[in-house]
Amino acid sequence: MQAQSTELPEVLLLEPKVFGDERGYFMEAFHQTRFAELTGTHTDFVQDNQSGSRRGVLRGLHYQVGAHPQGKLVRVLSGAVFDVAVDIRRSSPRFGQWTGRPLSADNRHQLWVPPGFAHGFLVTSEHAEVLYKVTDVYDPAGERAIRWDDPTIGIAWPEGIAPVLSDKDAAAPPLAEAEVFA
Repeated sequence: MQAQSTELPEVLLLEPKVFGDERGYFMEAFHQTRFAELTGTHTDFVQDNQSGSRRGVLRGLHYQVGAHPQGKLVRVLSGAVFDVAVDIRRSSPRFGQWTGRPLSADNRHQLWVPPGFAHGFLVTSEHAEVLYKVTDVYDPAGERAIRWDDPTIGIAWPEGIAPVLSDKDAAAPPLAEAEVFA
């Protein structure tokens, strides 16, 4: 596995070694020691979450505050998404900045989104299955969201796809009004 830096140094694009032949392929999707070496952190993943969504579904920008902030290791099992992380740490020189990468079943890349960042994705294929390994349990009391199209963040979502949002995501506040990290 290799790590590729993004515009946000703490957010990494991870590229696994894939071994393929006429039978198909094999890859090591996660290795604790190697992950620690690449990210410079010791992370215990406590839960795997999986979502299935149709083209145009935009999930995010989500995060948790309080006692259970979550880091996420995100990968696509089928289909394709445009995956985004936003730095929401007020003390960071990159507060409000974003990075985004295409993740797909074909490229097998993963995005490491540490605690302190909001996360979201837009499904760009007809359907996508997304797996998230998370570093802490879901905490409804700490669940927060930021508006996906906040102009102060300025995410360049893929064009030509009308976003399909949950009621919660459609009502999310802009970054300026959101509860974020210190």
